[in-house]
Amino acid sequence: MFWRSVVVKLWFTIILLVSFVLFILTILLLQYFENFHEQDAEQDLRQISIQVRNVVEEYDDRDLVEKTLKQMVDSSSRVAVIYNRDDYWLSEGPDNEGLPNVDVGWFFSNQDLVKVLQHEGPLTKKTTLPNTDNEILMIGMPLDYHEGAVFVYQSLDIIHETTSQTTKFIWYAAGIAIILTTFFAFFLSTRITSPLIQMRKAVRELETGEFHTKVPILTRDEIGELAKGFNRMGSQLKYHIQALSQEKEQLSSILLSMADGVITLNRSGDMIVTNPPAKRFLNSYFFEKNTGGNNYDQLPNELRQTLEEVVNDEREVMTEISVQGRNYVMIMSPLYDQSFVRGAVAVIRDMTEERKLDKLRKDFIANVSHELRTPISMLQGYSEAIVDGIAQSKEERNELAKIIYDESLRIGRLVNDLLDLARMEAGQIQLHMQSVNLKPYLDKVVRKFRGVAEDKQVDLQGQFEIRNVEATFDPDRIEQVLTNLIDNAIRHTSEDGTVTLSVIEDEDRLNFRVKDTGCGIPEEDLPFIFERFYKSDKARTRSNDNTGTGLGLAIAKNIVDAHNGSIQVHSKVNEGTSFEFYLPKTIKS
Repeated sequence: MFWRSVVVKLWFTIILLVSFVLFILTILLLQYFENFHEQDAEQDLRQISIQVRNVVEEYDDRDLVEKTLKQMVDSSSRVAVIYNRDDYWLSEGPDNEGLPNVDVGWFFSNQDLVKVLQHEGPLTKKTTLPNTDNEILMIGMPLDYHEGAVFVYQSLDIIHETTSQTTKFIWYAAGIAIILTTFFAFFLSTRITSPLIQMRKAVRELETGEFHTKVPILTRDEIGELAKGFNRMGSQLKYHIQALSQEKEQLSSILLSMADGVITLNRSGDMIVTNPPAKRFLNSYFFEKNTGGNNYDQLPNELRQTLEEVVNDEREVMTEISVQGRNYVMIMSPLYDQSFVRGAVAVIRDMTEERKLDKLRKDFIANVSHELRTPISMLQGYSEAIVDGIAQSKEERNELAKIIYDESLRIGRLVNDLLDLARMEAGQIQLHMQSVNLKPYLDKVVRKFRGVAEDKQVDLQGQFEIRNVEATFDPDRIEQVLTNLIDNAIRHTSEDGTVTLSVIEDEDRLNFRVKDTGCGIPEEDLPFIFERFYKSDKARTRSNDNTGTGLGLAIAKNIVDAHNGSIQVHSKVNEGTSFEFYLPKTIKS
């Protein structure tokens, strides 16, 4: 209970913060003063060494030099003037100063000191006197006009004593600051937490459902604003709870009225929400797997595997499930708690009837392709009759041959379209992605239909707004789409009409549009224009040779879909038709 108190936490936090700041400040001050005393001592010794060197070099009388140096040197430091191993002068003093007298041989045994004696440069060094633990600071300077050098050194105990006194003073000051901070922090934390305690009592009343609870506003600072916000929160909370109850009832009604099954799952696979179609699917599944009927606590294996994939990959997953002879398509999407996947929602649709119809349509295409072999054989028979001379006149033979030839081409195109469309819908379409130079490619497509348009007296135009020179797609397949759309537009545009191929480049896609000023497509035909074998009203065509197989637009849609694009149509009767399709710039092959 002691550590759960806000007063204690706030008080302890302030103490830790101030203690940390004082500790860092103390360390920095101690380091500063220690360096300061050492630098000050080093500066004093350097001044003494310079003075000693000047005296030694100025006077030739050794007795005068020694008397002068004895007067200059105090008891806290020592001076050694060394000309060679046999000629030197060492200042002496009592050992109680922490500087015992040393032998001159030490100066010649130390490598750093020898360098100074050999005039290799001055020396500043911390070292230890021989046969002792006394640490000293030494300054060595070579003599300019004589051989040898001057050495001045001082014990570091004096510096350490000064630093110790400074340290005690700093620690005393820090201790007094912590004591004062303790009283201040406790007083401040008590003042801050007093309104919070009242808010805690009000929160407990809110937990019991008392949304009219008010917190007294004692101050106008942030805590006072918090109290105002708390009071507003109580009223808003009551309003939102009522709104959530209404939304829950509305969601329940929507789920009950849906034809598709809906199952909401958490990450563990527990079913949270299910509607009647979903329960019927689960009943069928449990009955088929002999798991005991309607055991809604057990998630089907197919759904559990899909849930794991959705949670791990964080993406929507679609799968098919066959239960009791019926085909179900399930789409499971992740549910997010901000950026965390907290579960998933599965939408289950019974696709049995749609699959049956789709199978019938596919079987129809296969049957038509198979049945076309017989008339082709008949056409070949008529051709043989012409070759054998059964036809009497040349005109009869030519007319019969022309009919047979035209019908053979028509049937051949139909068979090829049927087979091509069947492969596309079976997912067997293969795209050969290439980097295409757009301007020459589009000019070639326009030139391809220039002669046909002139024969029909139709103005064929190309309008290209392209920033980049190249794009990536399957040039043969896209040319097949453009060929179908432009050919349809020319065939269904009257004389003196206009057909326009326009290409516009956006930031993320290419927009293709084939627009004509022809007779247009009736409104009731527009939803079915991309279905197989569907043909709009015959009034749209100008002659019987304009009718096609009814497969071109279906093939075009499959090609565009394979490129991850989309195609659409806009048309008005007697005003014209516009086919538009879009290709993304980055296309996965």
